[in-house]
Amino acid sequence: MVVDFWGKIKPQTLAPLYLLYGTETFLLNEIVERIVRTALKEEERDFHLAVYDCEETPVEVAVEEAETLPFFGEKKVVVVKNPYFLTAEKGKEKVEHDVKKLEEYIASPSPFSIVIFTGLYEKLDERKKITKRLMQEAEVFVASPLNEKELHRWIHERVNENGVTMTDEAKEALLKLAGTNLMMLANELDKLSLFVGQAGTITEATVEMLVSRTPEQNVFVLVEKVIRRKIEEALQVFYDLLENQEEPVKILSLLASQFRLLYQVKGLAAKGYGQQQIASILKVHPFRVKLALGQAALFSEQELMKVMHDLAETDYQMKSSAIDKQLLLELLLVKWSKEPA
Repeated sequence: MVVDFWGKIKPQTLAPLYLLYGTETFLLNEIVERIVRTALKEEERDFHLAVYDCEETPVEVAVEEAETLPFFGEKKVVVVKNPYFLTAEKGKEKVEHDVKKLEEYIASPSPFSIVIFTGLYEKLDERKKITKRLMQEAEVFVASPLNEKELHRWIHERVNENGVTMTDEAKEALLKLAGTNLMMLANELDKLSLFVGQAGTITEATVEMLVSRTPEQNVFVLVEKVIRRKIEEALQVFYDLLENQEEPVKILSLLASQFRLLYQVKGLAAKGYGQQQIASILKVHPFRVKLALGQAALFSEQELMKVMHDLAETDYQMKSSAIDKQLLLELLLVKWSKEPA
């Protein structure tokens, strides 16, 4: 878990070698920044931080940098990006790498250098000698998507570092409104922390007032209002989307995507699949599946099929008739609010 890995990044416990890979770009960048910030003072970065891209530069250049004594201070950090030779992938550029030189360095790393290998790779090729050796000698972190429990813990640590606290209800509301994209969540948490100030508490009301909603999250709220027969509130969400320059055709497409998800999770749940399994099959975040299961429970399979038919019919009318697209969507929302099926 990322928060546990954060605990290893301390001045007295910094490792000479780090291997960071995975599919979560934000987590990779965040950990690299934490290591750099822990190892170097702000004024040392210009002299003691070097970054090399293996798709442009031979790895032995980075090794030579790591073997060179720092001009000032005690440590230097060398970031080695896109080490594709650790994977089964081919490099975008034809760069010759002296892997033997790297193997020698891994066996005896410089005591004054911290070398970070980082790449956006789902997996590495552990059949390769160099990969196996680096994984044995380095501190390794795999940046995978966080599950719901991990997200809550990540949020807790983030606000704690900002000097504020956050209620469980506020965390849940934040995930519903902002989604699970870590960069977006980090931006929202920093904004909320600034609003409540040092030692303040972020509440559900604060989240509702300040958090920016993505079009997808607004559509989730829109569906929720329709399900609850709250037509005035549903229309207000719809008008908010229009004010944010979202086209009726796009809103319809997002509605179709959300109801398609409800139909899929309901069908898979009926077959006995759990939340994590459904998320894996549909390739969506488990938290989205959790929310979709809650909404899908209010429909029968036949009702969801009827909703999908309504969406297809409205899409056809938008593309083939002269009726105002906004009006068509308004009529559809009113219809669903009275009788969603």
